Amino acid sequence: MTPDDLAVLLSRLALILLFLPFSALDKVLNFRAAVGQARQAVASPVLAGGMILLGLAVEVTTSLGLLTGVADRAAAAVLAGYCAVTAVLFKRFWREPDFRLRGESRGREVFWDFLKNIALAGALLSIAVGPGTDGLRGLLANPFSSTHPYASRSP
Repeated sequence: MTPDDLAVLLSRLALILLFLPFSALDKVLNFRAAVGQARQAVASPVLAGGMILLGLAVEVTTSLGLLTGVADRAAAAVLAGYCAVTAVLFKRFWREPDFRLRGESRGREVFWDFLKNIALAGALLSIAVGPGTDGLRGLLANPFSSTHPYASRSP
């Protein structure tokens, strides 16, 4: 593995570490609490449980795709969408009654969490359709393509 490959591996590991193992493991170990959180978005406990299981599947499969480079563009696009959707569903800073710029503010804390999810989505989209790829058109034409992140590069 070249130093460039190691840098790519470490940067991808940093991107997915939140999801695999930590968020995925949290969903497994604290399934009932996760379902309770999902019920903020949907009233049905069955649908909330399904959302958590779907989220677990997305976190595990897309993280592995990004780390291995197998269909990593699709994995990055799906995980970016997941980050954006979870931001809108669970980081609703606009619903917090105490959003303010100074002093203690639960609303501001949720706002920062919302922005972190959106920033992750942007970073992931840069893998899916950013520089070094053939863009959105190429991703749509060949959704399971790879960026070949660990291919030997000539200096």
